Amino acid sequence: MSVTVREYDAKIDSKRRVTLRNTKFEYYHVKEMSDGVIVLEPRELTVPFSVSANTLAMMDRAMENLKRGEVSEPVDLSEFEE
Repeated sequence: MSVTVREYDAKIDSKRRVTLRNTKFEYYHVKEMSDGVIVLEPRELTVPFSVSANTLAMMDRAMENLKRGEVSEPVDLSEFEE
């Protein structure tokens, strides 16, 4: 069960906006209920994982080299084994 941490009255401005005071988050997901209740859920936006165009091009070139048989000698990783 949630506990009320803070309570205050707010007035809608001329552009129909409400200002939230001293918030912990910059972004909120808003749910407006049919009975007039408005629920704000904090959101933290992150940049989705993506691979740069340059990296994708390098990977494509590496695969083309592999298909043509242009590869280096095998790398000895035995020193990293336990």
